[in-house]
Amino acid sequence: MPAANIVEVSGFHPDQATDPSRIRQQVEHGAHLLPTQGPIEVFVHHNTLHALESLPFHEAVKAGYARFGAEPYLPEQEYRRLLQEGRIQDDDLEAVVIEDLSGQNREWIDGLGTREQIRLAMLRHPLLVGPDAELRWIVAETDALDRFRPEVSQESRLRILAGTRTWIQDSLANDLNLPDELTELFSKFGRNASKWNDAAWESLTLHLLWWACRNGVQSCPVASSPANSLRPRDLLLHATGLDTDRYVDDVLIRFSTAYVDQGYSDWILPNRNEGFFESFVTLYSDKSPGLSRWMRGLSEELTNLNRNGTTPEESIEASLRELEIAEADQQEFITQSLMSLRGWAGMIWQLESGVDWVVHSIPKGSLVGMLAAQLILEKHAIRHIGEEDFGEANSISTILQLAQESLARRIPLNVERRAFLLFQTAQMLGWQPQQLMSLSKADWQRLAEEIDSFSGIERRRIYHEAYELKYRHAALDAFAEHASRRKNIAAPWGSQRPRFQIATCLDDREESFRRHLEEVEPMCETFGVAGFFAIAIYYRGAADGFYKPLCPAVITPDHYVQEDVGYSFEGIHRERAELRRKIGLVRRAFHTRSRTFLGGIAAGIVGSLATVPLVARVLFPHLTSRIRRRFGSLLQPPPVTRLQLERYADDPGPENGHIGFTIDEMANVVVRLLQDMGVTTPNAFSRMFIICGHGSSSLNNPHESAYCCGACAGKRGGPNARAFAEMANDWRVRAKVAEQGIQIPDDTFFVGAYHNTCDDSVVFYDLDRLPGSHRDDFESARESIETARRRNAHERCRRFDSAPLSLTPDEALRHVEARAQDISQVRPEYNHATNTLCVVGRRDWTRGLYMDRRAFVTTYDPTQDDAEHSILLRILAAAIPVCAGINLEYYFSRVDTTAYGSGSKLPHNIASLLGVMEGTSSDLRTGLYQQMVEIHDPLRILFVIETTPEAMLSIIERNETIGRLCRGSWVHLATIDPETSDIQIYRDGEFETYETNGNELSEADSSLACYHGSREHLPFSSIRETESVQ
Repeated sequence: MPAANIVEVSGFHPDQATDPSRIRQQVEHGAHLLPTQGPIEVFVHHNTLHALESLPFHEAVKAGYARFGAEPYLPEQEYRRLLQEGRIQDDDLEAVVIEDLSGQNREWIDGLGTREQIRLAMLRHPLLVGPDAELRWIVAETDALDRFRPEVSQESRLRILAGTRTWIQDSLANDLNLPDELTELFSKFGRNASKWNDAAWESLTLHLLWWACRNGVQSCPVASSPANSLRPRDLLLHATGLDTDRYVDDVLIRFSTAYVDQGYSDWILPNRNEGFFESFVTLYSDKSPGLSRWMRGLSEELTNLNRNGTTPEESIEASLRELEIAEADQQEFITQSLMSLRGWAGMIWQLESGVDWVVHSIPKGSLVGMLAAQLILEKHAIRHIGEEDFGEANSISTILQLAQESLARRIPLNVERRAFLLFQTAQMLGWQPQQLMSLSKADWQRLAEEIDSFSGIERRRIYHEAYELKYRHAALDAFAEHASRRKNIAAPWGSQRPRFQIATCLDDREESFRRHLEEVEPMCETFGVAGFFAIAIYYRGAADGFYKPLCPAVITPDHYVQEDVGYSFEGIHRERAELRRKIGLVRRAFHTRSRTFLGGIAAGIVGSLATVPLVARVLFPHLTSRIRRRFGSLLQPPPVTRLQLERYADDPGPENGHIGFTIDEMANVVVRLLQDMGVTTPNAFSRMFIICGHGSSSLNNPHESAYCCGACAGKRGGPNARAFAEMANDWRVRAKVAEQGIQIPDDTFFVGAYHNTCDDSVVFYDLDRLPGSHRDDFESARESIETARRRNAHERCRRFDSAPLSLTPDEALRHVEARAQDISQVRPEYNHATNTLCVVGRRDWTRGLYMDRRAFVTTYDPTQDDAEHSILLRILAAAIPVCAGINLEYYFSRVDTTAYGSGSKLPHNIASLLGVMEGTSSDLRTGLYQQMVEIHDPLRILFVIETTPEAMLSIIERNETIGRLCRGSWVHLATIDPETSDIQIYRDGEFETYETNGNELSEADSSLACYHGSREHLPFSSIRETESVQ
C-alpha cells in the first residue's frame, strides 16, 4: 500500500468568489472514479477499473494501486506456490522476462550477471520481503547469517564459500588493511582461520556478504516518494494517530443510510426531497443532548447556514478556504474526499444519475450535498483533535501548523529492505563478498537501481504474465488439436434433423449443462446466445409490484411485457394479492415495533419460538423448503398465466394497449436470434426447439442478483425465453419471418424454459399449448434434460468441500438443492468463478471439448454472415463487454477482496435495501464477496473467435468499446480460421500466427472421466462421441 502521506497546507483565499458550476464540475469529475455498482437487486458485472479503462491494463492496475491502495495482482507468495505446482512454467517465466526487457536481457550488470539472470533468480526462488523492523529481527534472531538459504544451489554455495575462504586467508596472511567492522567480525571467529570449521566459514561468509550488501546499498540512497494526499486528515493521522474519518464517517454513514433508504427505515428524513445537504442541515440544526462532544458546535453552524440560505456549493467553497486548500489543488482534494467513503458516495451518484433503478429516487445534486456535509463534519473533527492534542480548538490553520511542527524530522529511508533483497539474490547467483566490496559507488548505484526497478509489483506482473501464458498456450493448443480432430466428423444426426434443439445463455455455467446434454443425447443440438434472447423489455410478473428491465445494462428497453393470470383465476389472484399485502403489513409492523422498548421486551420473551424454524432451515433444508413451498403456494399467483405480449397501439409503453410488441417487431426479434444462431434454413430446424433462460435462487443471499443472468441486468431470463417461444410459435410472426428469408417448418414447435443454476432445476412454460403431435418429442427431450441436470449437479459438487467426491448424480442433485435452501450457506453456488474463456463460433469445433466449466460459449456461423460481418459485430458488441466485465470484476475481487471486493459475506448486513455493509456501520461494500471468488483464477479472459484476422481488425476499428478492451490488453484475443482452423493471436495491434507448444490433448469417454475424484482446476480433454443413452 502507498506510504502514509503528509500534506503541506497553504493558500488561504478569503476573498475568493463562489462559482457553483465549477464546484459541481469538480465533484462530477471526481465521481468518475467512484464505483458504478447500482442497487444490489440489479447487480450488473462490470470492469471495476472502468474509470481507468483508457489506460493499458498493467498501467491501470498500478494507477488503481496508487489511487485506491488496492493490490494489482495476487500476492507474491501465491504466485510462487503456483510456480511450485507447475501452473506457472519456468520456460514461460523466461520468455516473459526476455520479452519484457526488450532486447536488454543480455546486458551485464557490473560483471555479476545479466539483467535476465538477475531477474530470473529473483523470480525462481522465494524472497523474504517485509517491513524493515521485521527484516532486522530476521537478521538478528534467526540463522539468516549462519546458514545459506535452502533454495541456494550447491554450485552457488560452493562458489561463494571457496572464493570467500581464499580471499579471507590471503587477507589475514598479508595483513591487509580491512575496515574496522570486518576486523571486529574476524575477531569474533578467532584470528586463526585454520581452526574454523565448515559451519564457522559458512557463517562468516554470510556475515561478510550481508555487510557488503548493506554497506553498498547505504551508499545509494533512494529519493522519498512525494506526498500525494491533500487531506488534513492524513497530516493529523501521521502526527497524532487520531483519524478524523472515524468521527466523520460514523455520522455520514448513518445519515446516508437513511437518506437513500428504499423502505427499511422507520421514518423519512426531513426535507429529503430537497437534497442531501438541505436534509442534513435541517436534521442537525436542532440541538440534541445526544450529540457527541466533538459535534457540539455543529448545530449553531448549520443554523447560520440555514438562515443565510447557503447552498451546498457555497458551503464547499467556504470549507475549502478554511481548510486552506489551494485552488490548484481543489480538484484533487475533492476527489480524495469522495474516495474516503467511496461506497456510499458511489451509490448516491448512481441513484441521482439513474432514478429508474429504485422506487424512492433522490434529487440531482445529492453528491455535492454529501461532500458539503462531509467537509463541515471534517472541520469539527479537526477542531476536536486540535483541542485534545494541541489545546487549540478554534483556528484550523493553527491546528494544522502545530501538527506539522509536531512531526519529527523524517528518518532517512532504512536500507534493510533493499539490502536483504540483494543479500538473497547474491546467494542465489553465487556472488562473493569480495566481488561486491570491490564495486565502485557508480557500480553500486547501477546494481541497486536494477534490483530496485524489479520491485515486488514488477515481479508480480511478470509472474502474472507467465501465469496467463501457461493457460493461454494450453487453451489454444487444445482448440487447435480438437478442431483438427473434428474437422471431418459430421454431425451425429447426419442428413436427418436433430432430435431436439436447445438454446441457452452463453453463460459459463451452461457450458457444462450443454456438454452433458450432448453426451446424454448426441442427436440434440445446442446453441449459446445472450440470455435475453434479443428481447429487451421491462417486465412485470403477476406478483410483481413494478416493472424491471430484462436486457443488458447498456440497453434501455422501449417495450413492456406483463404477466397476467387467466381470466377465470382473476378473483383468486386478487384475493391472494390482498393476502400478500396484509402479511407484508404485519411483518413490517412486527419489524418496526420489535425495535421499541416494549416491543424489545416482548420479542425477548417470545423470540425463542423463532429459533424453531431457523434451526429447522439449517438442519433440514429439504424438509423446510417443501413446507415453505406448500404454504407458499397459497400466496403465489394461480398456475395459469399468460404474457401480455401483443401490442395494438403504435407506441410502446406501460399503459394498457401499449404493452407488448407488434407482429412486425416480433418478427424482427425472431429473425435476429435465428441469424445469430445460424439457424436459417428449413432443414436446420428440429421438431422440438427449446429456448432456455437461466437465473439463480438461494436463501439469505443479498448478492442473489449477481448470480442471475447478466444479459438480463441481474434478473432471471425465464420471461425472455417464454416470450421468444410464444413469438416464434405465432403463425403471423412466422409469415413475417419468411418474408425476411427464414422459413420455419410448420412442424417446429418452440418451448420456453428456465434453468436454475443453483439447484439445477429446469421448468417449462406454457405446456398447455403443446400440441399432441409433439408430446413424444417433448418427453424425450425432457428425459434427456433430466439426466443432464443430474450429471451437471454431480460435476458442480466436486468443487464443494462439503460434498463427498463419492456422491452419485441423484445424491449430487439433492446436495445442490439443499444448498439453495440452506440459510447458513455462504456458497450456494460458485457462479462465474474460474471463468477464463469465451468461444465464439460454430459448435462443431468445440463440441466434446472438456473446458472445466470455465468458458462462455457463443454460437456464430461465419458462413452465414455478410461481407461487413454484421452478425459477428452484433454478437461481439454484447459478448465482449459483458464477458469482459464479468471476468474483470472477478479478477479484481479476487486479487484484493478488501479494496475491490466486499470482503467476507459473514458480517454483511443489508443497508437501505441497496447494498451491504460490514456490521452495523461501514462503507457500502461493492464488488464480489470472498466466498464467491475464493476458487477463482484471476486470469484475463481469452476470446477465441471463429473469423479471419481482417474481419476482427475491422470490428476493433468500428466498435470503440471492443477496441479499447483489446488494444489495452484488458482481454486476450485470438481468431481461428473458418476454413483452415489456423489460429492467430492479437498482439500490439496486429495478429500473429500461433505456433502450438506441444501440449497434448488427452481423450476421455465422458465428462465424468475428466473430473472424477478431483477438486482442482483440470486440463482440457477431448470427449469421444457416444450413442444416445436414451
